[in-house]
Amino acid sequence: MAPSDARQPTGFAEDAALPAFDRSAGLGRPRYPAPREDDGARRYPADAPFPSTGPHGHRARMREKLLTRGPDALADYELLEMLLFFAMPKGDTKPLAKALINRFGSFANVLAAPQQELMATRGLGTHSVSALKLVQASALRLARAEVMERPVLGKWDQLMDYLTAVMAREKVEQFRVLFLDTKNRLIADEAQARGTVNHTPVYPREVVRRALDLHATALILVHNHPSGDPSPSRADVEMTAEIKKAGEILSIALHDHVIIGRGVWFSFRREGLL
Repeated sequence: MAPSDARQPTGFAEDAALPAFDRSAGLGRPRYPAPREDDGARRYPADAPFPSTGPHGHRARMREKLLTRGPDALADYELLEMLLFFAMPKGDTKPLAKALINRFGSFANVLAAPQQELMATRGLGTHSVSALKLVQASALRLARAEVMERPVLGKWDQLMDYLTAVMAREKVEQFRVLFLDTKNRLIADEAQARGTVNHTPVYPREVVRRALDLHATALILVHNHPSGDPSPSRADVEMTAEIKKAGEILSIALHDHVIIGRGVWFSFRREGLL
């Protein structure tokens, strides 16, 4: 048996392992101040045995990667993961980001997913869905601003990029009208109607009336085909002819009718249908 005064090996219960407590105030009183919350982790002073009880600075490293190497250095799931940081101050958002991309197919599809579907997704709530929709709206407004700065017909590729971003991922048909002034600058971009997966009711009289209200002198019609195939139907051709005829009576020109598919688009003017 060891002598009674022999020193025992120090461990977590011994004096050498107790720097985090102020013994003069009682063993149970912390020496360090209450930890602060940072990136979902509990942060103690640097000389504490465990300065962080969180994920060891993962969020800080992600921000550093973004700011030093640029957004192109981030994978899609990492962009989504970081976006969710702002809505979820605690926890690991990487699994949720990957699960969302798996479910919806891509980062872009996550942003464009209907609000109801996002709200019904496990792991998402009002804060996270609001963040996703805010980013989507910001991207669309930026794309629209690029189109509105100059005459639309001179920036056709940018216009198609914008319309694709707005409409290509819609699950039902949507009919939009771009109203232009005498210099072919965009006055307004308005969704006139939403329909089913393969039909949208369009009323030529209402289109022309709205053009008069806005003092527009030219139009570009746009709708999407959720099937992904932008080929026009007979109804599309007939409706286009009716709007063109109604506009001509009031000196409102129809520049084009564009059908947006999945990664492709169809121009009536380019194909000789106007």
